[in-house]
Amino acid sequence: MVKVISLDNKSIGDIDLPKVFSQDVNSELLKRAYESEQSERFQLKYTDPLAGMRKSTELTKRRRSYKTVYGRGYNRTPKKVLSHVGTTFSYVAAEAPHTVGGREAHPPVSTKVLVKKMNKKEMDLAVRMGISASANKEMVSRFHAGESIDFPIVVDDKINSVAKTKDAEKTLSAIGLSKELERIKQRKIRAGKGKMRGRKYKKKLSLVFVTTDPSRLSKSLSNMNIIVKKPSDLSVSDVTNAGKPGRLLVWTKEAILSLK
Repeated sequence: MVKVISLDNKSIGDIDLPKVFSQDVNSELLKRAYESEQSERFQLKYTDPLAGMRKSTELTKRRRSYKTVYGRGYNRTPKKVLSHVGTTFSYVAAEAPHTVGGREAHPPVSTKVLVKKMNKKEMDLAVRMGISASANKEMVSRFHAGESIDFPIVVDDKINSVAKTKDAEKTLSAIGLSKELERIKQRKIRAGKGKMRGRKYKKKLSLVFVTTDPSRLSKSLSNMNIIVKKPSDLSVSDVTNAGKPGRLLVWTKEAILSLK
């Protein structure tokens, strides 16, 4: 049983929590699910299989053969023709990894498997574990500023009509999330070359607002570093802190009822 609060932090009733909030939490499974989900975002990088190999380096050590290198003191490094006078040829090393314009010794290949696959049932279980952990005050308080609030937080569906950022900020502050809003506003300058690549600042991992009607609310919360999701669209990244249980989720009443 959890109370539903109005936009001015007054209790307007109680609802029963779905069974998903009583799911046992396995941190190892959550971590594997998060890594599996993130691995699908990796971009495969590899070289052209013919890179450094577009050279004619066919040579022979046979005696009295055209283009022979027999008896000339050449090593067996692959070579291409540099110049020639009649049947007398000069060569330069090519194709081998240590030569100019040659191939890489051990280049990245296109057949490398980057995705860490995971069973669909396990992935669904991990999402349920993340939702269950969001109702655990001890787990949530490790990452978010909400020690004086009872979890999970369920808000009246009227909040879906809030279309302005300043109104959304007042509402969230009224229900006891003022410290959390101050926390997610913090940002710092990234160390390293990322500053030159369009990601100068690092932000705090924010709370997630779960609603069945995110059309207006997503506009009002987008400027506050807050993610708005439908219950059916929740992923492991949304319900965990980088694979660790305890992400702060704020629910609307209708979103809670849709989980049953």
